[in-house]
Amino acid sequence: MIRLNSNARPWARVLPLTFLACLLAGCMTPSPYAPRLEGQQTGYTDRALTKTRYRVTFTGNSATPRETVESFLLLRAAEVTRAAGFSNFVFDTRNTRANTSYQTVPYGPPDPFWGRPRGFGYWGGWGFAYDPMVDVVVHTNFDAYAEIVLLTPEQAAKEPRALNAGEVINRIGPDAVAKPPSQT
Repeated sequence: MIRLNSNARPWARVLPLTFLACLLAGCMTPSPYAPRLEGQQTGYTDRALTKTRYRVTFTGNSATPRETVESFLLLRAAEVTRAAGFSNFVFDTRNTRANTSYQTVPYGPPDPFWGRPRGFGYWGGWGFAYDPMVDVVVHTNFDAYAEIVLLTPEQAAKEPRALNAGEVINRIGPDAVAKPPSQT
């Protein structure tokens, strides 16, 4: 059995966790435009409330910008409109919410001059009442929600806020499709 020096023990704990965190952080990509499946936290959903009213949502991960989440919501609303046999829609309600969480990540070895950091209440050599060996990571993801009303062409002509589903799909749709990786 290998016994570690007492000075090496903290490194034996920190290095694998740091490696794993870096590995996972490098893999984070924005949420793709796809339906939210059972057990997933990102993607779009839609539900018919009446024949001409639908609830549409899109949830992104922490790497997905707010603008992308809102664009994907708009695209899904246009697709629902087309699938229901209508050509125009209007937003009745719409909102985007930011969900923020905080995570503390320890880093570095204990301070060799002032001993092992003990957290709040430990007054080290310079009088710090907190553990300076902790990094705070902020994660923010966005949820966009809307209720849409589907309109006939006659209703759309009278409604200044009406959006044409075909135009929305033509403008936003190509950006939502995952691009194949370029080969160099």
